[in-house]
Amino acid sequence: MEKFIRNVAELDTADRRAIEHLIGEPLAEQQQVIISVVNLDRAWRDESPTPELGEIPAWWNIYEGLSNEDVERLDQAVRQRANLNRVFG
Repeated sequence: MEKFIRNVAELDTADRRAIEHLIGEPLAEQQQVIISVVNLDRAWRDESPTPELGEIPAWWNIYEGLSNEDVERLDQAVRQRANLNRVFG
């Protein structure tokens, strides 16, 4: 994978306009643009190997090492933040 990092303040006008057109919003002088180029045939496999049939990926073990009380507190916090009954006004 190749990664390109450019400071917006250092971009010439044509490049800046092209990037703004690509992302759909204006850029600020104090920002950076980071572009990564990946091969589609390898990107998914490299980042997330397919587990064997019936095997659970390690990242699924998000509660490992937590007590039941810790899991309950975490669950309550997540549910509170996801409360879809809140009124936005």
